Amino acid sequence: MKIKDAKKPSFPWFGMDIGGTLVKLVYFEPIDITAEEEQEEVESLKSIRRYLTSNVAYGSTGLRDVHLELKDLTLCGRKGNLHFIRFPTHDMPAFLQMGRDKHFSSLHTMLCATGGGAYKFDRDFYTMADLRLRKLDELDCLIKGVLYIESVRFNGHSECYYFENPTDPDLCQQKPYKLENPYPLLLVNIGSGVSILAVYSKDNYKRVTGTSLGGGSFLGLCCLLTGCSTFEEALEMASCGDSTRVDKLVRDIYGGDYDKFGLPGWAVASSFGNMMCKEKRESISKEDLARATLVTITNNIGSITRMCALNENIQRVVFVGNFLRINTLSMKLLAYAMDYWSKGQLKALFLKHEGYFGAVGALLELLNQS
Repeated sequence: MKIKDAKKPSFPWFGMDIGGTLVKLVYFEPIDITAEEEQEEVESLKSIRRYLTSNVAYGSTGLRDVHLELKDLTLCGRKGNLHFIRFPTHDMPAFLQMGRDKHFSSLHTMLCATGGGAYKFDRDFYTMADLRLRKLDELDCLIKGVLYIESVRFNGHSECYYFENPTDPDLCQQKPYKLENPYPLLLVNIGSGVSILAVYSKDNYKRVTGTSLGGGSFLGLCCLLTGCSTFEEALEMASCGDSTRVDKLVRDIYGGDYDKFGLPGWAVASSFGNMMCKEKRESISKEDLARATLVTITNNIGSITRMCALNENIQRVVFVGNFLRINTLSMKLLAYAMDYWSKGQLKALFLKHEGYFGAVGALLELLNQS
């Protein structure tokens, strides 16, 4: 994506995506500051830059994903590093207080933000931090962010990847993928819920459908069923569980494969179907419940995605969103499902910056509006 050659906005440069579960923030740290600029730089700007770049944790829940940092990037004629920061949406008051303490409103009166929270927290930004939000369409920002990050590459490496041999656990491995001439593609954004977009060009796309069963559903159900309290804890439990003890499979009903309709015995016939039986309820673990929840949510997303791909006649599917963060289990499940049920016609692709594309798109809008 080309940034318009116009008057540059004043630093600091931020983009925000305020989701239902997580807030994603991208910050551009200039590394080409001249001696004259440094001399004229106000203390509040120095303080913000030092605070964001010298820490990897902010308060008790804010984190900078150092492994995702884009180095030596040129944006709007300036050279710098792009940092990726996230924190739970319920901690927005602490973020606003930090902005107030750092006197952010003395540098900017407007922030570019996308996501539902840009509307929900609009008044809080103004009353608590003296900041206005320029609210941006989240699907516009998502697509602009994906196309931009893919175009600049990930520090010389491919942003996009896939799983080779997804139907063979012994041979399955991650491989880079060149997303050249990407159109058309199906873009599946898995956050708290799920949106599925058919993208025909950078300016031509539509939302095909979505589902309310996404990452928020997985974590919420795991909290109820297992007593866990974080996404990381839920995934750790799921990695140790066996979903087949919870789900009713085709072989549990037919004694094997259902050949007439090409259904293998290992396919799930009824998610959580074994939990109708008291003896089976008493024999399963919390880890089994977490794994079954993950498989249920992921299979549902995969099934809807495949139907959309068939209807739109699209062979490439790109999955993004924070549900996939540290979630190799779901990525491999999606890769397997796309490959197996389409008989190799559909390829599941993934991007390393997962849930940050909306925030990147918001940053690009900040630079374009100047």
